Amino acid sequence: MGAPISIAGPTASGKSAVAMEVAEQIQGEIISVDSMQVYRRLDIGTAKPTAAEQSAIPHHLIDCVELEEPYDVARFVREAIEAERQIERPIFCGGTGLYFQAWLEGLGETPQADAALRTAIEAMSHEEQLTELKAADSVTFERIDQQNPRRIVRALEVIRLTGKPFSEQRAEWQNTVPANFFLIDRERDDLRTRIEARVDGMFAAGLVEETCSLRAALEDNRVAQQALGYRQVIGHLRGEQDLPDTIALVKSRTWQFAKRQMTWFRRLQGAVCMAVPAEEAPLETARRILSHCRINP
Repeated sequence: MGAPISIAGPTASGKSAVAMEVAEQIQGEIISVDSMQVYRRLDIGTAKPTAAEQSAIPHHLIDCVELEEPYDVARFVREAIEAERQIERPIFCGGTGLYFQAWLEGLGETPQADAALRTAIEAMSHEEQLTELKAADSVTFERIDQQNPRRIVRALEVIRLTGKPFSEQRAEWQNTVPANFFLIDRERDDLRTRIEARVDGMFAAGLVEETCSLRAALEDNRVAQQALGYRQVIGHLRGEQDLPDTIALVKSRTWQFAKRQMTWFRRLQGAVCMAVPAEEAPLETARRILSHCRINP
């Protein structure tokens, strides 16, 4: 078959539904490229495939660890490579750009975590962290999610350990992708409508209740607690805003995140941009992808 099929794109773009259709057409299996779906019990807020969907199509790198356990990009790369070796027709699908790029081009030369240094940086105020980052590495300051303390702390940690801007640590990446790498691209208004519908659906499905049941574990896991939806619901549970404002905040933060994802993926050279009209069914998109790959189901 040649190169694995990769289907990437922003949150709520419909890439998972398309990947499911592709997998069904070619009897393939899906390898999730999502930094939050690896955690067990984070179901509603991560839009994790249902048990029925995972039964119909084999999925990998979902529900890998408990919330109390660490999981990082290095582990993802190891497990993704191993999964790919065992699957005849792998389909990589997700929206975590860093995971995609590390799988494609390696991890680079960033240093291992330094617990003492990280603790010292975490003791700084958010404003102090941003001020230091802006002074040390303006490129990263402009690109980074400034609402994500974990990423800010890691950037500062790498800068202090290496004496170099964090943005230079991955300069060896060529931002190129192999054949059969597709980006799901929707009109902005369509994507925003889909995001708002998804968020409404998550709250209707019990996102607040799910967060309540996991709150202690989430607050002990610096990575998982940054997951969109959960982070804002925890704020609601702390009394920082009422429920309608929380829902609106999740929609706003998710849209901001989706825009960053679009920026990340569109810089990849060699990726095939699949413009998907609002009315197009996932099966039709899947057929267009397979036609481009010239794969006979």
